Amino acid sequence: MKLTSLIAVVAALAVAVSAHPSSQGPGTASSGSSEPVPRRTDGRPDLSGVWMPPYVPDMTVNRRDQRGYAEPPFSPDDTPQARQALSAQGNRAELPFTAWGLQDWSNYDAASGDYTGSCFPFGLQRSVNAPYPFQIMQDNRHVALLFEINTWHHVVPITDAFPTQMAENPTWYGYSIGRWAGDTFVVDTRGFNGYTRLDTVGHPHSDALHLTQTFTRLDATSLAYTVTIDDPTTYTKTWSNERTFRLHDGPLLEYSCEENNKGLWDGRIRTWTPPWTK
Repeated sequence: MKLTSLIAVVAALAVAVSAHPSSQGPGTASSGSSEPVPRRTDGRPDLSGVWMPPYVPDMTVNRRDQRGYAEPPFSPDDTPQARQALSAQGNRAELPFTAWGLQDWSNYDAASGDYTGSCFPFGLQRSVNAPYPFQIMQDNRHVALLFEINTWHHVVPITDAFPTQMAENPTWYGYSIGRWAGDTFVVDTRGFNGYTRLDTVGHPHSDALHLTQTFTRLDATSLAYTVTIDDPTTYTKTWSNERTFRLHDGPLLEYSCEENNKGLWDGRIRTWTPPWTK
């Protein structure tokens, strides 16, 4: 069981930023494995296994196994002091925001009630960004992502058509379809409800979000991952991150956000008000 609270998340963010240098880039660093890429009987790369992603609380910065994106004059290599200086000058546009996106980002305050503190689903990208392992299960028709964080899952059918219910029933994780491009598995996801945030610091998205994720097995113990954000309501252009996932030695553990969420029960975390109740 794990305790989840906004205070714990903020503390983990502070520790993680100081503990992970940005000197090792994603997809290029040696994993130390001399074994070739494992393959299935159909010849496709075998993506299955329990994978540990880098913790990415802020998608605009570089860290170990993570290459972020930031819009000039910001840089992914900025120090916290450099970011504070730009913010003090009134510049908060570290991403290519639209007017709506910049207003949403400028007004966001996790202390006023972030949905994750109330144990609502993190959403697809924020689940991938979390500091917990996830498992990939694969056959010739589906690839499934089993997240340790709150025991959520997301199934990606290998097909070229989104389901018909997507238009009338947007969801927290969206609807994904997958395809192979050579040895890379490409996942397109649309149909989001727009209630989630991309990362812990709260970069926004709308229900127009289109995520494109790629998974490429590098060797026996590492997997290259990219994600491209396309959301014309929130951003004026697409932007991307690159990461490396490492094979994890242990199994997934049970995770309950609701159990022992004392920060919420004690009132230190403000309850998130769902949009459909307003």
